[in-house]
Amino acid sequence: MKKLTLLLNLLLLFTLTNQLSAQERITDEEQARSIFEEVDDRRNSIESETAKMEMVITDPRGRTRSRTMQSWNLVDGDDNKSLIIFSDPGNVRGTGFLSVREDGSTQQRLFLPSVGRIQTIGSSERGDRFMGSDFTYEDLGDQDPDDYEFEWLEEHEDYYLVRASKPDSDQYAYVEFEILKEKYALQKIHYYDEDDNQIKRLEAENLEEITDQLWSPTKMTMYDLREDRKTEITWSDREINSTIEDWRFTERGLRRGI
Repeated sequence: MKKLTLLLNLLLLFTLTNQLSAQERITDEEQARSIFEEVDDRRNSIESETAKMEMVITDPRGRTRSRTMQSWNLVDGDDNKSLIIFSDPGNVRGTGFLSVREDGSTQQRLFLPSVGRIQTIGSSERGDRFMGSDFTYEDLGDQDPDDYEFEWLEEHEDYYLVRASKPDSDQYAYVEFEILKEKYALQKIHYYDEDDNQIKRLEAENLEEITDQLWSPTKMTMYDLREDRKTEITWSDREINSTIEDWRFTERGLRRGI
């Protein structure tokens, strides 16, 4: 009898938990979109940013490779331009990556000084690893709300969980964004395949207040859950709303380097 009572209590608890989860989940596309758009609006509230970056790639055996970079970012409404130039180690020095989003379309280019040419990143290459890291070219693109189809959101104590699919992606069937309530900043992104397997996870850490509207991480880690790898990127020496010359975001800027 005691065993039966215990089983009934467990079943009742399971039912109540499921009901609570169902109440928390809101299948309202527009509400889910509005939360993500608030995140996007805050990210676009600054005009420019420059920073130094360090990338540490850890393979499945725990071995690491480090790279340092300089970045420039320019925001103009919904348009966004970013440039990354590698400074160390010597075998990647001068390598540049340019991503430009204008009029709803993103163009990406990679300059390889070893061959002296600029490569355009096509749609078939957007799932490739960026410089051997666990970030792909798609991951480095601007997260524009118009690129997603929002499905639902869950309201938790400190954050919203928003699910969205990305029709143009060959990598991910859908993603889930953890968005901090008070700061409207991304704290995690979960990436899933067509079989509902989580294949990657991005974690943001050490949020700092850039402006009265914008909180931004000083460290982000991308975990490849299939291959047991990770890549950490940390930011330092940030400068906000400083003047950046237009030529930086051209092929001339790619070739010139730092």
